[in-house]
Amino acid sequence: MSVRKLKPITPGQRFRVVNGFDTITTDKPEKSLLAPKKRSGGRNNQGRMTTRNIGGGHKKQYRIIDFKRDKAGIPATVKTIEYDPNRTAFIALVVYADGEKRYVIAQNGLKVGQTIVSGEGATPDVGNAMTLANIPLGTTISCIELRPGQGAVMARSAGSFAQLMAKDGKYATVKLPSGETRLILLTCMATIGVVSNSDHQLLVSGKAGRSRWLGRRPRTNAVRMNPVDHPMGGGEGRSSGGHPRSRNGIPAKGFKTRSKTKASNKYIIERRKK
Repeated sequence: MSVRKLKPITPGQRFRVVNGFDTITTDKPEKSLLAPKKRSGGRNNQGRMTTRNIGGGHKKQYRIIDFKRDKAGIPATVKTIEYDPNRTAFIALVVYADGEKRYVIAQNGLKVGQTIVSGEGATPDVGNAMTLANIPLGTTISCIELRPGQGAVMARSAGSFAQLMAKDGKYATVKLPSGETRLILLTCMATIGVVSNSDHQLLVSGKAGRSRWLGRRPRTNAVRMNPVDHPMGGGEGRSSGGHPRSRNGIPAKGFKTRSKTKASNKYIIERRKK
């Protein structure tokens, strides 16, 4: 993991900080694991814009990622560590003993040639996937399931990790990246280690055009809109716009929108940090 600060030979490079990509081993993806990825431009099936600030961007192909890690007991060798344009984390191409190839989310410290395994017989080493019941307390984990067999849904982005705090009955207590402490079934799978590319947060875009390459169109400040466009629009001069709120009037900055009757409330021991 490293970052590079560019020499400012152009104005757009003056503050640019780029990834060193020192852990990446190839720039050619595995063709059998690619799928087409269509852009919507923020428009629905009638061609009407339903989401603002989306459009343009470089063409991408989707890399099919194995979030379930359901090939239990079969060892897999890491062939390459690759960049994935669809996510902040790096991915690893693994080849199983039976010849099947799959992409998995790469953890920090995962090396080419390393053997990883999932399922009951796995040891708590970096890159191995196992049920929470078999992971020792205090272990740093990532790519966590919420329901058995669902596939990883939590702690999947660059540098993310959670911590296994306790086990009681059929539930494990896990401290999530947001700071929330939650109960998760012991039969759910998780991967050992921190997600790769933890330096992602240090990158600096350098210029507005780079946002356009990523498919993000310019975003207008709500206070600068007219009253017809936003509750915070209008007023004489630079008026502050009243209380911060969304376009449909829901207050921001501390207003709780989570339902008090939500079924999963009983699994949350401690809410995330404000």
